[in-house]
Amino acid sequence: MNQSRIRNQALRAKVMGAADAAALISSGSTVGMSGFTGSGYPKAVPLALAARIEAEHDAGRPFSIRVWTGASTGPELDGALARANGIEFRLPYNSDPIAREKINRGEMEYFDMHLSQVAPMAWQGFLGPLDTAVVEVAGIREDGSLIPSSSVGNNKTWLDRASQVILEVNSWQNPALEGMHDIYYGTALPPHRVPIPLIRPDDRIGDAWFRCDPAKVVAVVETEAPDRNLPFAAPGEDALAIAGHLLDFFRHEVARGRLPASLLPLQSGVGNIANAVLTGLVDAPFEDMTAYTEVIQDGMLDLLNAGKLRMASATAFSLSPEAAAALNADMAAFRTKLILRPQEISNHPELIRRLGCIAMNGLIEADIYGNVNSTHVMGSRIQNGIGGSGDFARNAYVSIFMTPSTAKGGKISAIVPQASHVDHISQDVQVLVTEQGLADLRGLSPKQRARLIIEKCAHPLYRPALADYFDRAMRGSYGLQSPSLPGEALSWHQRFIETGSMHA
Repeated sequence: MNQSRIRNQALRAKVMGAADAAALISSGSTVGMSGFTGSGYPKAVPLALAARIEAEHDAGRPFSIRVWTGASTGPELDGALARANGIEFRLPYNSDPIAREKINRGEMEYFDMHLSQVAPMAWQGFLGPLDTAVVEVAGIREDGSLIPSSSVGNNKTWLDRASQVILEVNSWQNPALEGMHDIYYGTALPPHRVPIPLIRPDDRIGDAWFRCDPAKVVAVVETEAPDRNLPFAAPGEDALAIAGHLLDFFRHEVARGRLPASLLPLQSGVGNIANAVLTGLVDAPFEDMTAYTEVIQDGMLDLLNAGKLRMASATAFSLSPEAAAALNADMAAFRTKLILRPQEISNHPELIRRLGCIAMNGLIEADIYGNVNSTHVMGSRIQNGIGGSGDFARNAYVSIFMTPSTAKGGKISAIVPQASHVDHISQDVQVLVTEQGLADLRGLSPKQRARLIIEKCAHPLYRPALADYFDRAMRGSYGLQSPSLPGEALSWHQRFIETGSMHA
């Protein structure tokens, strides 16, 4: 037993194996799991629970649970439980391919929701009771308080709301994480809600540890297992072009006096394009920057190391294996520059609006009027989920969406006449960027937006067809505020289904 990680004597007495801990979870129960984008999720208990579920199924006894998390997790959690047919309901975000297939086959119910709304809805009771919390921590202090792991997510709420708690103490997590977190306990439900006293990204307004009633802890499981850190691909031509357009835009906005020389707090979605933009800022003429975002990516560590980024606030790490190793090797130095918070704070609309974040997120497709689909392929097949993009897009100082102009080797246009599914209405999309160019949509009418998006963002292969559609919509639409031909707009997607190409 690693007594340096479990310093509370009463909880040390509750140490057991993962299988024994998994046996404390009942079929039909709701389980809140830690984890956010592959960081800080429990690794041992979900695997043991998946094995138990498979054994129960083999014996002819149905067994499944409802799973709540912070966001996506890792294959030891979502993948293992989905493979065992053990998840009947999932929220709020998923990126596991096995779970995705089950969701799209109708074998798993899935509630895709804004990440900032999960904890409030759990407290409001709309989601029902939470039976068990399974939470990874980096250690347990003498007084029973918990040292958070590499993500915070919804763990504060799970620990407070659950009837029983199972802790995984992961000695792989760097002990120097202690002190990096800021766990705010001042939220309340209406009519008792008060302003959150955070006015700068580097403000600390809470505790460095989780509070947890030791009497609710029924098991402590010791682990030593790494987070799921996936590599970032080297940025290709499209990603570099998108980054270049955005950096030119930032320079222009600073020159016009609409952004300060240090920009405003950066928020960036996960992925290679977002990381390319962050990396591009290393050589850009902006100093003393800050980030108020969901995840710390490789590019933010690069900015910190270069002295361009003063600090970054998030709820989790989302790093490549190389960046994770570098962070672990120098965690003590980064501890004063990074803050991990609950996602109800990292994604809180009040704080995003107050701080004036620059939101940069990806998409699946955008239509010529600026409506964005970030969740569904062909309108009905879920990819991952909306995540926190809606939290930031609606409330940002500048709301930016970016994507390559085509997909599937040019067979699909990311710019379409009408989005097959809308997650972000045009009023929440201010800037659209592809490798072709940047469209600043602020203050433009729908028709002005359409002309600009076709000119600046559409791939030349699809630009004539989009312009032709818009011209005919101008002649044949029921109304001319947002001209459309409903019977034809979605035919682009039908064409791909039938021929494998939108350009057939």
